Amino acid sequence: MKKLVLIICTAFLAFAQYGMAAEYQYVSAEELKGWLEAARPVLLVDIQEKQDFAAHHIKGSLETNAYPVKSDAERQTIYPAISQAKNYEAVVVVCPRGKGGAKRTYDYLKEQGVPEAKLSILTGGMEKWPYEEWVVTK
Repeated sequence: MKKLVLIICTAFLAFAQYGMAAEYQYVSAEELKGWLEAARPVLLVDIQEKQDFAAHHIKGSLETNAYPVKSDAERQTIYPAISQAKNYEAVVVVCPRGKGGAKRTYDYLKEQGVPEAKLSILTGGMEKWPYEEWVVTK
C-alpha cells in the first residue's frame, strides 16, 4: 500500500511540474522577415554580447548586450526594452542561438509587465538568421 501511495504521489508531482513548465512563443526567421518587410511595429531586443552584436545584427535591433541574462546587471541592460515595448505590436528576443538566454529574457520581460501576447523568441537566434540583406555587419 505504501508503494502505491508513493507511486501516485511521484506521478502527481511529475505531472504538476510538467504543467508548470514555461511555454514560449517563437517566430521563425521567415515570418519575422515578413513582419519587417511589411513595416510591422516590431521591437527586436538583441541580447548578443557586444562583439557579436557589432559583428552582425538585424537592422533596427535594440542592443542590450545582456547575454547570458543570468545576473541582475545583465537584466538591467534590458530595461530600455521594457519602457519601449508599449509602443510596439510585437517584441522579439534575438539571442545568439534562441535558447536559454532568450528564454530568460522572455521571462524577465514578462515579469516586468510586457504582455506575453506581444512576446516571442526568434527561432535559432542570429546563428540561424538566413537573410543577409537584413543584417548589419561591421
